Amino acid sequence: MVLTEDHSNATYQIKSFSPGKIVINSETYTNSLIISPDKIITPWKPTTTDTITDDDLLLLLTTQPEIILLGTGEKSIILPAKKLACLLEKKFHVECMNTAAACRTYTVLISENRKVAAGLII
Repeated sequence: MVLTEDHSNATYQIKSFSPGKIVINSETYTNSLIISPDKIITPWKPTTTDTITDDDLLLLLTTQPEIILLGTGEKSIILPAKKLACLLEKKFHVECMNTAAACRTYTVLISENRKVAAGLII
């Protein structure tokens, strides 16, 4: 899936996504990662939603986001509130969706110059 051209000021822009691979700017990544307009954290440990820990989720906050997206892999999986408690306690809401949808949503949000962080399971 190639994403449309983006006119944002973000340093890190998702150019394309396919299962097992994401292209950010001109670099290809094959492992899970966190992306924000001005930061990439890679590798990000989770390989499935079952392996996500509080520490993994709290790492998203180091990007100082207003919005948090969680790309859950090929399938859209809504994590239970108990699993997201470490973020919910800090008044952050997390939008869970499959990774392809999270990539598209990230691209739209950065085009609006929003402060978004996306944890993407690849």
